Amino acid sequence: MIISMTGYGRTLKENRDCHVTVEMRAVNHRFCEINIRMPRQFFFLEDKLKKIILKQVKRGKVDVFINLKGEGIVNRSLQVDWDLLDEYHQAFEEIGSKYVTSQTFPIDKLLLHEDVVEVQESDSVAESLETMVIEGTIEATSQLKEMRKREGIMLYEDIHKRINKMDEGTQKLKDYAPQVQAHYRERLMKRVQEFMSGNLDIDESRILTEVAVYADKADIQEELTRIESHLKQFSQVLNQSEVVGRKLDFLVQELNREINTIGSKANDVSISQTVVDLKSELEKIREQVQNIE
Repeated sequence: MIISMTGYGRTLKENRDCHVTVEMRAVNHRFCEINIRMPRQFFFLEDKLKKIILKQVKRGKVDVFINLKGEGIVNRSLQVDWDLLDEYHQAFEEIGSKYVTSQTFPIDKLLLHEDVVEVQESDSVAESLETMVIEGTIEATSQLKEMRKREGIMLYEDIHKRINKMDEGTQKLKDYAPQVQAHYRERLMKRVQEFMSGNLDIDESRILTEVAVYADKADIQEELTRIESHLKQFSQVLNQSEVVGRKLDFLVQELNREINTIGSKANDVSISQTVVDLKSELEKIREQVQNIE
């Protein structure tokens, strides 16, 4: 079954300290391109997250947004400059012995000095937070894949309906084809006879041979046979479980080439109208195929 390249997935993971939101949007693309936007301290997870997504996504452009909020995002720690604090204490003792005083060492005030106590933020990530990001990515990717499958079903139904219409149009052309060739031969013979009525010394057998050659050039049976073959292949590929977008795109190009050839060969109103209808359906199929993985 075919899979669409467009999809969306979003998940929220929480604990008592923070919550993690993972959001994904996918659109059509010739290849597979994954862009992840997340806080700097989680950059080390990028390759692992891409591998998770690549297990489910083979083609398309996927934008991933990872947001974190809460107190547990950044690891903070107090760093005490014990050497400096010892110097403060020694200086206080020396001052106390020189100038008799009953004051005690003002440790509470010294702790407010940034040069003594500093709050440092670490780039390290708690294991629980790393797990939340990974699990959120797995769940969001699954949601994305399910949406792509659902859209793929709709694409399949629409394309299959249009393939059936093209089959019907091809059958009409097959019914018209012998008449068109006969009419072309008749018109050509009529013009030749009008030309020959001037009693010119012309080899009539040579003229008849040329008429037959030109009439054969108006034959569209070969193109119709190839169109039928391409349509059959198209239906078969639609039911394959692998990535089929590029195969379908190739078949669309081949169908377009054969239909254009018929249009250039057939100088008949009934043929021309059916060719227009076929091209219209094929163009709609082409637009849908651009969104298939």
